[in-house]
Amino acid sequence: MADTKSLEDLAALQQGTEPAAPAKKLDAQGRAYATGKRKNAVARVWLKPGVGKIVVNTKAFEEYFARPVLQMLLRQPLQAANRMDQFDIMATVTGGGLSGQAGAVRHGISKALTYYEPELRPVLKKGGFLTRDSRVVERKKYGRVKARRSFQFSKR
Repeated sequence: MADTKSLEDLAALQQGTEPAAPAKKLDAQGRAYATGKRKNAVARVWLKPGVGKIVVNTKAFEEYFARPVLQMLLRQPLQAANRMDQFDIMATVTGGGLSGQAGAVRHGISKALTYYEPELRPVLKKGGFLTRDSRVVERKKYGRVKARRSFQFSKR
């Protein structure tokens, strides 16, 4: 308990200094790494300075996510942060369907952006990109056709 401080010491610390900006979280290659999740899909995302190339499972993201809506979903955090052509993104995604995978990559890109540039956090948080969408498929119950649908009732 050698680090015990009095209330005066704590008050002086609180008034004298402003909180430091959070530090970048980068690996040895200078990349930011984050994990994104959506439904049953899990995406591992690496973000590094570049020209705006996005690769998902070794394919260009336009090839992997053929639907324009899913491509738009991936670009949203970059557009909100105004960093469209400044980062190269490499992602590996497993599990779920295409929609869940696109949501997982989007979540991973958003988290990786905050790790690379912590000052972008308020912008991405306001857009709702950092919140993990926790909605998953409801399980099937016994005595039912699906999760909630009952068998057809017949009086006779």
